[in-house]
Amino acid sequence: MTTTPTTGTPSTTGFPATGPGAGRGTPYRLTPARVLRSEWHKLWSLRSTWVTVLSAAVLVSAVGLTMGATYTSGGGDADIDTVVLVLYGTMLSQICLAVLGILVTAGEYATGMIRASLTAVPRRLPVLWAKAAVFAATGFAVSFVTAVITFLAAQTLLSGTDQEASLTGPGVLTAVAGNSAGVTLISLVALGLGALLRSVPGAIGAYVGGVLIVPEILTMLPYDTVFTVIKYFPTQAAGALGSATPLTGAASPGGALLALCLWAAASLGSAALLLKRRDV
Repeated sequence: MTTTPTTGTPSTTGFPATGPGAGRGTPYRLTPARVLRSEWHKLWSLRSTWVTVLSAAVLVSAVGLTMGATYTSGGGDADIDTVVLVLYGTMLSQICLAVLGILVTAGEYATGMIRASLTAVPRRLPVLWAKAAVFAATGFAVSFVTAVITFLAAQTLLSGTDQEASLTGPGVLTAVAGNSAGVTLISLVALGLGALLRSVPGAIGAYVGGVLIVPEILTMLPYDTVFTVIKYFPTQAAGALGSATPLTGAASPGGALLALCLWAAASLGSAALLLKRRDV
């Protein structure tokens, strides 16, 4: 003799179905919040995330404290902006976070996990946008907190020198936030390269060559137009954002921020276009 269940929908595992779609054959509904939560868990479950984030924070702090401990008034660094001097280690942390951005996207292709991600989210693009959003929030938060702590700690060593400054001084907090925004946007460019090339070594090579080396080579060309264009390259634009005083020959903070946003949009937009057109 057989019986028919009177309530709910039987689960294939022997447990009743749960969730907003229980009893209608769709136990779980895909939402942007759930895609974001999935990418958040994937990001922080990787050992590489902890290693690169801690390395970035340690490098910024170590260089900043070294600058503060070894600085003497009247030396060759007297004309350097205080924020630039203290956060000089950002150039190193920038590389760490760029590598992490590449691992977030290209790393999934290397392990094959991208197939599961795109199977769970067939529309594909929400996966890329969620990765970018989670990574940007993480990168900015880590960079900003590290920059503030490093600045305050270094200022205890710079007390009484011509580089002494307060976090609430003219342009200082804006420069610290701009420094963090610059690092984050450059890392998003790297994240887009990872999704575009689907190869960790290839994306790292493209980042080093295209973002770090090409602008330095172009500066050797004796043309005014070249110097004007280079001001808006990622690393140069980020430098303009991280200074409390205007840098000679650099882009304006507004122009630099717009340029970085456009670089990040171009990288992510290209990756999104190919993600829709290519097979996994």
